[in-house]
Amino acid sequence: MQILTERPHGLDPALQCVTVVSVPFEQNTYILWLTGQNACVVVDPGLQPAGIIEAINEAKLLPAAILLTHGHADHIGGNAALKAQWPACPIVIGVNDEEKLADPRKNLSALFGMQLRSPPADRLVRHGEQFDAAGITWDVAEIPGHSRGHVVFIARQFRPTLVVGGDVLFAGSIGRTDFPDGDAEQLLAGIRAHLFTLPDDTLVLTGHGDPTTTGQEKRDNPYVGRRAGI
Repeated sequence: MQILTERPHGLDPALQCVTVVSVPFEQNTYILWLTGQNACVVVDPGLQPAGIIEAINEAKLLPAAILLTHGHADHIGGNAALKAQWPACPIVIGVNDEEKLADPRKNLSALFGMQLRSPPADRLVRHGEQFDAAGITWDVAEIPGHSRGHVVFIARQFRPTLVVGGDVLFAGSIGRTDFPDGDAEQLLAGIRAHLFTLPDDTLVLTGHGDPTTTGQEKRDNPYVGRRAGI
């Protein structure tokens, strides 16, 4: 596990960010809050929740929402520990991935010899919805393909625009589509429709690896950018 306190390059000064990288999948959990405030959102709590809780307490923050981009085990593994610590903090997930929370087969933990179950969702979100958490207005865009109900959270109040992208678009890559409910065509179409229509300097916080921008991926991504013939 790593706790990264360095701000992602290009992040709006109005925002603070701590990244917790959990093994064994090198999955990124993001803790985001407005500068000078103590309410935060926790994005995709990974499989090493002790480090996430440590980072939240170290920064003297209070979680206002747990945002889940999708229901795979490496992105929901810390839900139970965070809910035990902060019972009033709502779990938020896309309506079409809710079923993964309580099903080890569907959340893929059973493939790795685990029987991981999350507490239930407190709020289900749908494509086109908007909601507020920790003083941040989040637009919801559903981009299936890696997971049937995968959503991304877009905060347009910042400069540049911020996307919490989960396992949709990576720096130089895209999310896997070989899972039972994966679909490569849906994933590529969703990236083009909902991410590549954002400004080129839009910062994408990815579920694995380094942050990127929509402009960089439009130019250089070999799966969905111009290098792919688009």
